[in-house]
Amino acid sequence: MKTQRLMVIDGVRTPFCKAGTELRGCGADELGRVAVSALLTRTGLDPAGIDEVIFGCVAQPMDAANVARVIALRAGIPERVPALTVQRNCASGCEAFTQAHEKIMSGRGSVYLVGGTESMSNVPLLWPSKAAEKFAKLAKAKTLGQKLRAFASFRPSDLRPRIGLQLGLTDPVCGLNMGETAELLAREFGIRREEQDAFALESHAGAVSARDRLSEEVCPVFLPDGSTVVQDNGPRANQTPAALAKLKPVFDRKYGTVTAGNSSQITDGAVALLIMTEERASQLGFTPLGGLLGYAWAGCDPARMGLGPVFAMSSAESQLGLTVNDADLIEINEAFAAQTLAVLKASGSEKFARKMLERPKPLGEIPREKLNVNGGAIALGHPVGATGARLILTSLKELKRRGAKRALVSLCVGGGQGVAIWLEAL
Repeated sequence: MKTQRLMVIDGVRTPFCKAGTELRGCGADELGRVAVSALLTRTGLDPAGIDEVIFGCVAQPMDAANVARVIALRAGIPERVPALTVQRNCASGCEAFTQAHEKIMSGRGSVYLVGGTESMSNVPLLWPSKAAEKFAKLAKAKTLGQKLRAFASFRPSDLRPRIGLQLGLTDPVCGLNMGETAELLAREFGIRREEQDAFALESHAGAVSARDRLSEEVCPVFLPDGSTVVQDNGPRANQTPAALAKLKPVFDRKYGTVTAGNSSQITDGAVALLIMTEERASQLGFTPLGGLLGYAWAGCDPARMGLGPVFAMSSAESQLGLTVNDADLIEINEAFAAQTLAVLKASGSEKFARKMLERPKPLGEIPREKLNVNGGAIALGHPVGATGARLILTSLKELKRRGAKRALVSLCVGGGQGVAIWLEAL
């Protein structure tokens, strides 16, 4: 079988907005629809030519099961085109991308629409099972007496729902929430609060200075009240070291260093990418943004999930022969400042390489001037199902602007995994 090289033709994303703000009324399905519709409009692609739609989503909405299918149909993609929703926690957008590549390599298609979507504003509250049973009895009650008895059975504890978002950000294997895993890395790698806040400040400064550049990948979202959302609302132009220093630790209130200010923002947003084989792109007359060189997935300790990128980058190097020195741009998702800084330290550590990666030499130092040059999730936000696709899109757009050659994209994944994707400009 002839090898079919994967090309990224173009991509579009909605603005990324902090949960509970402008996009709170848009579900994951609507955010995805907006991104897909905008991408189809920009590229002029006949949607009938799509072989499959694959979207990542972590908190998949109960009212839009297989949200990828709902997005596709509402965006006008023909019924005969199948759609699949994937979930690999923070790297779900990357999972959609790599699954499409595997389908292309197996000869199952040549044109895919992939991406990710997340409405973290709409992650539901969950009622305790005892409360659910009482609600069920109330719903079944027919007479006034039965209804009164059902009402009387409720206790104050029944009306304390569990926060779905909090549960989703807690690892059931190691018992730590994601912020606690960042605290663990901060202690083990000796990362001070001041370092984390300084990194967060750099993220905001980078995102603010890149606002015009990032607008190239953003489409507007028109809201029912007649207003329009046109840009990310997370980056703060007036962010200062003093303001960050005033914030209290969230996950370890007594001894911790991880705050809301040096953590990724909880965010709503969606990303759509059009990808196809090189041969099909030529037939359709598209000039791709770039191509895929290769990728690797890796697992690690769930309690230290933030180190996933180091393991994945090591695996990708062994497969592709590319080192961090070969990258002109590097995107490492900023789940937490402590986590990203730990990745940088582990990448340059010979001790870590020998003990944890079982290799004689470290991955190499990652130059800060190549890292997250347009800001990262601390400023832009982290809609978990969509972030991986955004990193791919942002990297390829920036390579083109700079006339540079290669980008390395990597994310840590809740549960103890990592992904590393190598891209090249064309």
